Amino acid sequence: DVQLVESGGGSAQAGGSLRLSCAGSGYTVRSYCMGWFRQGTGKEREGVATIDRDGIQTYTDSVKGRFTISKDTANNILTLQMTGLEPEDTAMYYCAAGAPPYMSHSLLAYVYKDWGQGTQVTVS
Repeated sequence: DVQLVESGGGSAQAGGSLRLSCAGSGYTVRSYCMGWFRQGTGKEREGVATIDRDGIQTYTDSVKGRFTISKDTANNILTLQMTGLEPEDTAMYYCAAGAPPYMSHSLLAYVYKDWGQGTQVTVS
């Protein structure tokens, strides 16, 4: 049974940092294209960052230089290190997996097959 469980969300001051984690069961994170998405209140879900099977990362422009996506393969966890947080980063953050390799750098939500339940990030 495939399951993705996010953790690490919470509240932060502008300029602060948070680290999100996504634990995969039924998944070997090393073998899959995975990503982080977010959805603010009244907004569409948007891609934040993706990482492919070779560790190549893709970021949406608004988080470049501030967020870092990585895989902790020893613990089978996907992480998102967020620094320089801004109020505009406030959203529910979702972990996703299962994009086909030929779309491994896509920030489009529809290409990902499996999703976690989300973790809230609030920046003030």
